[in-house]
Amino acid sequence: MDAPHVPHLYEPNPALRVLYRWFFDNIQVDDEWVRQVRKLASRGTVVYVLRNLNPVDFLALDHLTKRFDLPRINYVNDLRLGLFNPFNRGVFATLIGARHSVAEQLGAAIESGGSAALFLKRPPGVIDLAAGASGGRGLREGDEHVAALLDLQRKRGSSAPILLVPQVFVWTNRPDTYGANFLDAVLGPREWPTALRTIAQFLSNYRHVELRTGEAFSLSQYLEGAESASDSVHVRRVIYTMLRRLERERRTATGPAQTAPDRQRLQVLRSPRLQQTIAHMAGEREADRNALYRRASNMLKAMQATPNGTTIRTLDVLLDRVFNRIYAGLEVDMEGLKRLRELAKESSIVLLPSHKSHVDYLVLSYIMYENNMQLPMIAAGDNLSFFPLGPVLRRAGGFFIRRSFRGDKLYVVAVEAYVRRLLREGHMLELFLEGGRSRTGKLLPPKFGLLGMIVDAALGVKNRGVHFVPVSIGYERIVETGAYEHELSGGEKEKEDAAGLLKSTNVLRHRYGRITVQFAPPLTLESMCHELGLHADTDLSEAARRTLVTRLANRTMDEINRVTAVSPGALTALAILSGHSRSIAHEELIVRCEQLVRVLHAMGARITPRCAVNGELRPEPIRESVQMFVEADMLEVHIPGEHTNLRERRGEKVGPGALYRVPERKRVQLDTSKNHIIHFLVERGLVALAVLHAPGPPSVLDTVRGRVLRLSKLFKHEFRFRADAAFNQIFENTLTTMISCGELSQDGDMLGAGVGHHGWSGKAWLTLYAASLRNFVEGYRVAARALTLLLKGPMTDKDFVRRALVVGDRMFLAGDIELREAVSKPLIQNALRVFREEGYLELTEDGKYVLAESFANAETVGTIEGRLVGFLDFS
Repeated sequence: MDAPHVPHLYEPNPALRVLYRWFFDNIQVDDEWVRQVRKLASRGTVVYVLRNLNPVDFLALDHLTKRFDLPRINYVNDLRLGLFNPFNRGVFATLIGARHSVAEQLGAAIESGGSAALFLKRPPGVIDLAAGASGGRGLREGDEHVAALLDLQRKRGSSAPILLVPQVFVWTNRPDTYGANFLDAVLGPREWPTALRTIAQFLSNYRHVELRTGEAFSLSQYLEGAESASDSVHVRRVIYTMLRRLERERRTATGPAQTAPDRQRLQVLRSPRLQQTIAHMAGEREADRNALYRRASNMLKAMQATPNGTTIRTLDVLLDRVFNRIYAGLEVDMEGLKRLRELAKESSIVLLPSHKSHVDYLVLSYIMYENNMQLPMIAAGDNLSFFPLGPVLRRAGGFFIRRSFRGDKLYVVAVEAYVRRLLREGHMLELFLEGGRSRTGKLLPPKFGLLGMIVDAALGVKNRGVHFVPVSIGYERIVETGAYEHELSGGEKEKEDAAGLLKSTNVLRHRYGRITVQFAPPLTLESMCHELGLHADTDLSEAARRTLVTRLANRTMDEINRVTAVSPGALTALAILSGHSRSIAHEELIVRCEQLVRVLHAMGARITPRCAVNGELRPEPIRESVQMFVEADMLEVHIPGEHTNLRERRGEKVGPGALYRVPERKRVQLDTSKNHIIHFLVERGLVALAVLHAPGPPSVLDTVRGRVLRLSKLFKHEFRFRADAAFNQIFENTLTTMISCGELSQDGDMLGAGVGHHGWSGKAWLTLYAASLRNFVEGYRVAARALTLLLKGPMTDKDFVRRALVVGDRMFLAGDIELREAVSKPLIQNALRVFREEGYLELTEDGKYVLAESFANAETVGTIEGRLVGFLDFS
């Protein structure tokens, strides 16, 4: 018999080419896919492998390989291509060539220098069913074609490898569902869509359709390393490997199959530990057991998420418009997102983002949806379950946890069982470790309750790895700053409800800069256990488990701080608020931002490309940030010699020649933006405060060390200090860095200002660092002054803070402190906590604060404030 003719397999006519371009050019194709296929083609012969037989998949792949000049498809199995272009001579020739065997056709296509497309799963034909070829599975797999490829590889030898490259079209990122419905019966299930359903998915999801490639499989390498076995065994191994890689790639977009809420609750209720807890609490009475069972079921019903594709798609459209209206864009760490996608193929992911705004609940889901990744299931406080927000969040993947559940053992076990089920099924979880939103812009101390439950659940999931990923979500300006200002100044927190939600529509009239999202490298329980000398594969004691959870929480917060990106808005706020004069000229602002960027870049901080490139500031984004703050009434613009109505022309005068001043009542709001990145300067700031402490410099080294140690203890609830190094090591490292760059000088045991760098003296650098922390020192001074109120008698925490804020207002008006943002409720609360730990205060039996006996008179209590005053005389 003659050798099979090998023309180009499929050439659409001009009309179809226009149609294909109209449809398939909308598919998102990563440049990495093109580079990878070309790289593989340079190594050997590429065979595109797809999962389920679908003509739309072939037509799209054929179009894209031609568009990007990739290896041409000269063979495809089980498709009648003549139906798509009956007048195409290439298709007619392949139909004539069908009298040749599969091995001959496939071999001829590959040996001609082309490629092939191989669908692994296809419906059985009538002859197959009659012969029992389906093996009762209802589908045929590519045994014959894989066997032919293995034979061809043996003939070609290792010098000409055949590479099987998985190809996955993400037509929809909706998950599969258990069970079938009428639509599935007519159009095929999402897992096995007909061409009609695929087209419908494409039309409804065209903005997010994507082509992905999985890890290539070399038949040459496989045969070299495979042990002796029958051909059928080798064929099954290859097919299993490829199906697994294809499914793994698909599931990163769709996530695990979706279970009906009632069925999911039933599965959770069958959890052995939950059953044991119910049995233990109920005793022998069947009625008590049934009552607890119903209570647990109601808990789960109030808790569980019920993701809904229509709601998610509607939210995507809505968020796309809202984000583009109020934000200038999202800057996402794409390398980190790519790393996350790879992790999701093999393990469950727990996202641990920072929490500064209610917008946080939406940001990561929006990013995942836009990048065709499965959406996270978000742990939210039950204070957000109010109508109408609660049902929407629940359908978007939110599940609601009580703010407090101490003492309710059944609830704790129910939450853990629910989380364990989500992890075992492969869901991505999202947990805000801080518990509530930070009002100050700095990270809050981590909460351990829900994280402990997730850790317990992860330890119980032995067959699936769990990775914990710290995430920094940063804002140039936070939507809720107005409400935060009210709370920071002593006002009561307003309860979240529908009325508050409607009020928030005011945000649509303002601009809030950009959102930055940065992913830290993942943390694992195994790595944490290794650091602690524990064994994750053994049952941990309660004490060891608490230690593990604490280490994971603290490492997460440290990583969030480390990867936080420096944005133009945060940099502008830091530069303005770390100055001493009433106003700052535009030109001086640019210089201060340039200097700060150089220092931050040298520290290894992540700086957004929009803000700076290779440590060199881009001035225009700083001007835009000033414009944003001016429009929010957080900055005033003044032009010397002009007396224009500033409110009418405030946007026109931003730039060279302008002076900027922060209205006193708005300093607290601007301070929130500054605090996003203040942690980068804390270590140098403490050293600068210690060196500049009156009457120095110069100062004795040991004296400086003692002052820094004292400040570190004082501010231990304000800032996060590295947990992986002792104080002396951190101090010596900071000192060495500051001396090497000329900010400090050392002469024997004496420390003083250095020669400086980048045109600034060492004194100027020290003053900048110290000024960035001035409001914290002043805030603690306010709290120290307010301790005199306790000379009149005990006070509750709430009453003391309220009256201390009044003291702070008086100190500011009298000129005892310089900065309005120092009069802050969180600063007073943290100072009060430290003062008690330092032994200045005690608690009475009824929970009120009193002065310790050693400080119970006006003279001695005044020494507490006196210890702070010397740190403020550096201007």
